[in-house]
Amino acid sequence: MRKRGRRTRGVLAMVAAAVLGVAGCDAVGGDSAAPPETARPSPKPTPLWDRSPSSVAAVGDSITRAFDACDVLSDCPEASWATGASPEVDSLAVRLLGKAGAARQSWNYAVTGARMADLPGQMDRAVRRKPQLVTVMVGANDACRATPSAMTPVSAFRADFEDSLRSLRRALPKAQVFVASVPNLKRLWSQGRTSPMGKQVWQLGICPSMLGDPDALDSAAVLRRDTVQKRVEDYNKVLREVCAEEKRCRYDGGAVYDYRFGTAQLSRWDYFHPSVNGQARLAEIAYRTVTAKKP
Repeated sequence: MRKRGRRTRGVLAMVAAAVLGVAGCDAVGGDSAAPPETARPSPKPTPLWDRSPSSVAAVGDSITRAFDACDVLSDCPEASWATGASPEVDSLAVRLLGKAGAARQSWNYAVTGARMADLPGQMDRAVRRKPQLVTVMVGANDACRATPSAMTPVSAFRADFEDSLRSLRRALPKAQVFVASVPNLKRLWSQGRTSPMGKQVWQLGICPSMLGDPDALDSAAVLRRDTVQKRVEDYNKVLREVCAEEKRCRYDGGAVYDYRFGTAQLSRWDYFHPSVNGQARLAEIAYRTVTAKKP
């Protein structure tokens, strides 16, 4: 009886301890098993390409300075496809930032007559503004030399373009780049040669490698123009290949080169540079490329 009593008391003690343990758990939150944590939604990854950048810097040559768009032999930056304020152009900066935003947050560092060798220096000036988007349009002057033999070698063109993008990337790792193709110079020749006034202006030295002796159709003249045109195509290949190596770079896919500039899109003073209308067409191409969901 004594042994059975001890066993009974032991069982009762164990039951009491278990009950107290359960009660203790209830006292601090109920069931002993912890409730599953509420799943938190994963944050959306930041896209590599921002289709609505908040600032724009432009580098390049006379096209981005809107040379001969408003007056003879002079820059007209207010009509620039990249950063101009002209409502007739509706520039890339205005389309992206609005008129007021473009006035505050866009800058034009292009220089009339610039070649690819000048791009690294322009890029260094542009990065000081810390733009979110940099537009590049350069290469026509590398082909527009006194003679085809004086054109910039393709290897040098590539090296300077790569140097420019490296300089940008060191200073602004997340800056985006829009790269426009070099225009089809031979098509510009075929359009502009229909204007007597245009041909007179060409004699002042506008793109002599392509536009010199514009009415000549002999084999030497044909070979000269074809040589220049092939170099333009090689430049565009470089722009496409180098840009493709950058995650935050978009090339226009040859859209500027392919665009069929008519007389309405060419300056009435030189029949070579884009007119105000032509600048508006360039702005459309750039905006379409920058805001595309996929390059």
